[in-house]
Amino acid sequence: MTYQEALQYLDSFTNYEKKDGYDYNASFKLDRMRRLAGLLGNPQESVKSIHVAGSKGKGSTCAITHSILKAAGFKTGLYTSPHLSTFRERIRINDTLISEEEMAALIGPVRTAVDGMADDRPTFFEVCTALAYLYFKEKRAEIAVYETGLGGRLDATNILNPLVCAITPISYEHTDRLGNTLSRIAGEKAGIIKDNSSCVSAPQEKEALRVIEDVCRSKKARLLLVGRDILFEELASDGNREYFNILGLFGEYPRLETGLLGPHQIVNTSTAVGIVEILKSKGVPIYNDAIREGVACAKWEGRLEIIGRDPLTVLDGAQNRASARALADAVRKRLGNKRVVLVLGVSKDKDIKGITEELLPLAYSVVITKARIAERAAEPQAIKDFITVKDKDVVMASSVEEALLKARLAAKQEDLILITGSLFVVGEARELLTRS
Repeated sequence: MTYQEALQYLDSFTNYEKKDGYDYNASFKLDRMRRLAGLLGNPQESVKSIHVAGSKGKGSTCAITHSILKAAGFKTGLYTSPHLSTFRERIRINDTLISEEEMAALIGPVRTAVDGMADDRPTFFEVCTALAYLYFKEKRAEIAVYETGLGGRLDATNILNPLVCAITPISYEHTDRLGNTLSRIAGEKAGIIKDNSSCVSAPQEKEALRVIEDVCRSKKARLLLVGRDILFEELASDGNREYFNILGLFGEYPRLETGLLGPHQIVNTSTAVGIVEILKSKGVPIYNDAIREGVACAKWEGRLEIIGRDPLTVLDGAQNRASARALADAVRKRLGNKRVVLVLGVSKDKDIKGITEELLPLAYSVVITKARIAERAAEPQAIKDFITVKDKDVVMASSVEEALLKARLAAKQEDLILITGSLFVVGEARELLTRS
């Protein structure tokens, strides 16, 4: 089987990343994922794991944790979703993405297992997760960091028995599936917490924190809370790097630095340091120099990523109101007093009103577009209908490529082009901009 044939095989499964309008509780089944993993010999049990859920910042937190473990000398897997440019981004060990040949070879045993489940065919994400489990086992990874997909309780990654789990900031997202209150959403995310385990939580709204604390109490799980048990202090930012202190339970980490921009990345780094401190308390040898190096070297594409200059061009996948607010705050504080040309495309199941309300005050000009993922992408006119202010220059583009062209025409050399909203839009833009 070739790599392209492998991708075609994956595309034959129901993909809820691209699908709209489905029943969450009926569509996601942990028993089905356990069955698939069992037919593969439960490869996830062969590799130590870290499990991260949350509404925003979970990908960055995974990437920072992964970077620290690499710096500590571990052969470390990383499983994230969705991808920006190539499927191979989802599954990597240290700095190397799964190769086309490796992925094609893994489809064989996965297909055999799936064929044994003809009565209950798995989903796209379940098969992807099984590929990651199998790959990390076959490559003899020493530890792997897993990002949940949707929610946590019913997520395909939730058959793990991790050394530590983490919950990044919880906000309103997928309310038609996860619930329309922070308590219900937090309950879904906190579903990854296991009995007698350890959990690190980023700062949370009171309503969400109460649920996490209750779950930890009922499961006799140890909880470390950023802002209470793990403290941080912003020092400076030069527009390229953040400088900050972190005080953990087991050590002080003065003047850390990261190229991940924005105050929210200091919170994500503090959560990652909390994860690492739990690992250290369990006897995993990670020295402070590795924490410093891992934080400094961490990369996470498509999140306040500077992709071009003259004009400054930035990508960020802000997919809900809270993420859009964090992005707007970071742009104001970190990227200078520039006029912003906003390129915006949003999935129709997202909080379009909330995202536009947070981002529009930044912009003097707006280009509305849509990703190629037609079923989930909101039509530009539907997004425009949420823009009630009359002092903005608003134009529409039928594709991301057209949107980039219109943004370049609208922007002066000293301006900022900010491409955001859907990660699908960000991924398409990144592919176009890195090719040109």
